[in-house]
Amino acid sequence: MAAELGPSAMFVAGGTDLYPKLKRRQFEVDTLIGLDFLSRGVRNGSTECVIDAGVTLSAASRDPHLNSAFFGYAEAAGLVSSPPLRNAGTIGGNLCVDTRCNYYDMTYEWRKAAGFCIKKDGDICLVAPSSPRCWAVSSSDTAPVAIALDGVVTLAGPDGERELPVAELYRDDGIEYMAKRHDEVVTSLRLRAEPGTRTAYVKLRRRGSIDFPIAGAAVAVRLDGGAVAGCRIVLSAVASHPLDADAAEAFLKGKALTTETIREAAELAAKPAKPLDNADLSHFWRKRMVRVVVERALERASDQPKGFDG
Repeated sequence: MAAELGPSAMFVAGGTDLYPKLKRRQFEVDTLIGLDFLSRGVRNGSTECVIDAGVTLSAASRDPHLNSAFFGYAEAAGLVSSPPLRNAGTIGGNLCVDTRCNYYDMTYEWRKAAGFCIKKDGDICLVAPSSPRCWAVSSSDTAPVAIALDGVVTLAGPDGERELPVAELYRDDGIEYMAKRHDEVVTSLRLRAEPGTRTAYVKLRRRGSIDFPIAGAAVAVRLDGGAVAGCRIVLSAVASHPLDADAAEAFLKGKALTTETIREAAELAAKPAKPLDNADLSHFWRKRMVRVVVERALERASDQPKGFDG
């Protein structure tokens, strides 16, 4: 159906992000293709877990195996929005959630009065008028953790199924932010972690529920004899795609997670983050807070008991 109808159709699962955007006329479609038929199971293995895209965020946050072996992912799923919306929203939908911007996520009347923006109906980015691109930010809570855990999604389309690393699912573009085709559906997510891997996700937002992230950090740290054998740090809400902190990852390898090394790694992780004035609170403050959320995420991972070792 999506292949036949083209841009005039969109997929909908939980609809927690799509329906408000339809009301604000951010999307203009005449057909919604429901995804209620998607499977809703969690299949566990010794070092990996496959989560069907139809699993709700609340179910993922409560799953015993995810909480023991992939704690950071379950934690992130439990921090999305509010309990009623987590009961409806799906893990597939959160991976595909639209990018956000203060100039874009407004009523049609507000956007019209402001002159519209490049993401919808306009021709310039209102947060960076001299830039030729859109700077809306990636606001998925679960995507950074999925990337940190070497996640792989299965995509189904008219030509069959294919697998794609979650890290390759996103583009650094506020408008064309996904690498999947319009007529493809995310059907499952596979997470992988070697023994000794500890994970955490820390989210910064104005209120303790409802709000999207304005800065966040997902970490997956593999320890070997007290030293870091492998590390992945992925930032949320500071770019148009989940942002890898490569320098911090390289710095931590072979070191113990002491207070000093965590602090230095957090400083390195914050450098590539370049938030703009297009989300809640001051972008200068959000930039400083990136170091804090990375530091807290690494501390949470290092403090986890052995029961979380995967």
